[in-house]
Amino acid sequence: MSLPENSLHKSLLVSKYTAIKQLIYSILDTSLSIYTKNRLIICTTYKNIPLSQGRDENKIIYISGIALQISKSEKFPAMEIANGIVSHISANYDQDFKIQIVSPGWIHLEVTHPLLAAWLQNLALGTAGQINSKFKISPADTLRVSETPPKEAQNSKLKLSPSSPSLPHSLTPSSPSLPHSLTPSSSFTAQYAHARCCSLVRLAIVEGLIQQGEPNQEDSESSKQRLLSSILMPNPIPWLNCDEKLRFHHPASYRLINELVRVVDSLAFPNLGGSLNWEKAATSLSRAFETFWSKCRIFGEVKTASPELAQARIGLVLATQSVLKFLLEEKLGMIAPYEV
Repeated sequence: MSLPENSLHKSLLVSKYTAIKQLIYSILDTSLSIYTKNRLIICTTYKNIPLSQGRDENKIIYISGIALQISKSEKFPAMEIANGIVSHISANYDQDFKIQIVSPGWIHLEVTHPLLAAWLQNLALGTAGQINSKFKISPADTLRVSETPPKEAQNSKLKLSPSSPSLPHSLTPSSPSLPHSLTPSSSFTAQYAHARCCSLVRLAIVEGLIQQGEPNQEDSESSKQRLLSSILMPNPIPWLNCDEKLRFHHPASYRLINELVRVVDSLAFPNLGGSLNWEKAATSLSRAFETFWSKCRIFGEVKTASPELAQARIGLVLATQSVLKFLLEEKLGMIAPYEV
């Protein structure tokens, strides 16, 4: 089944930029270049674009102070600069972001539900539900990025390479040493959450919520791994209702989505804002998943009365499993168990 033009556009965006923050950086970078060129500003001092995720747990919002940064050095009104930058974004991405300029010159970009659905689809099933091969640093592409003041930030070079399954040896699960600060309780929390995700997916197959394709019998993966890598969901997953809104209503769903966005953003830009505590990130994601699972049922009455909602919730489970697997194996050097 072919995707509508609008859905295809969003699919292409998220397939190129796995992290939403990376996509927004690219858009801001292009818009800034156009604005400075039109105003005849020599853009040599703006090597870093300040951008951070907002704290609203019910939405995915990013806030940039780039207009304020330019205003200080160029002596232009920040609101005028913000309007100039936003005009290009609105003309090209009006269906992807809800944009607001907040005095004295902050640019707020809220990710729309259709784009968020495309991102979740890519995260859950973009490469057989695995993100392990996507995060690979390459000098081929430069984005001007910053979460810290310009004097402290460094240019980040990142390009996603879905075609390459290899990772540096220091990031592989076979690395002999584990982080010294790793605590058994927090690591078990993440392992248990991953195993719970896998068990829910297996149950969804048994219950007929999702379908499984024929796994490659020559694959070296275990039967449980093949189970997850051969899933054929309704394609795409029914994330959106007829009003193009996400089907989720409970705050726990959006808290989980926010955690997924934060972790994937951190994976794409690990060197911004200092060293990252991956154990803490895995624990926060695991706890958000536990709350989601306890508050948002998938089977029983929900499956019978709202099968598409149940499928969308399983989609969130798949996305969570994908990210937890990467954190456990590649960042914490631990096994991501398929059952407890």
